Amino acid sequence: MSILKIVKYPDKVLKCKAIALEDIDASLIKVLAKDMFDTMYLNDGVGLAANQIGISKQIAVMNPTGSKQDEIVLINPEITKKRGMSKMEEGCLSLPGISSEVKRANEVEVKFMDLEGNYKHLKLKGLPARIVQHELDHLNGFLFVDRLNFLKRKTLLKKFGKRGKA
Repeated sequence: MSILKIVKYPDKVLKCKAIALEDIDASLIKVLAKDMFDTMYLNDGVGLAANQIGISKQIAVMNPTGSKQDEIVLINPEITKKRGMSKMEEGCLSLPGISSEVKRANEVEVKFMDLEGNYKHLKLKGLPARIVQHELDHLNGFLFVDRLNFLKRKTLLKKFGKRGKA
């Protein structure tokens, strides 16, 4: 088990679009995914994108329940459909200590590659749909605070800055 260092805001890697994985070395990606899950669980997360650990590649892991059989590894993920909208409280391992309501789709369809290089398609709703949208935002260089209005974002980032200096 390797616990990886989580990159914190304002590190520039968090604002850059991650690069698609072209050649997938299954053994290497499996080790990375396991380390990402271990890191996510240790930090009480439900999702983690590779750029949150300083790797600018299109890979994310998620687990909405914490149960081993619900682990999902998303390689080169893309949301193909969205339905409905609602607000729900969100936080982020790269912005510890702050959270806010974020408006996102209630249901999504996502296509991606799994650890074996097989193309998959999932229909998700509720918390799993929210997690996949949050992680794909990371892979595209966005944070949940980027979805907030200017004043709310400024207030939260100021609060985060004060926490980091304490």
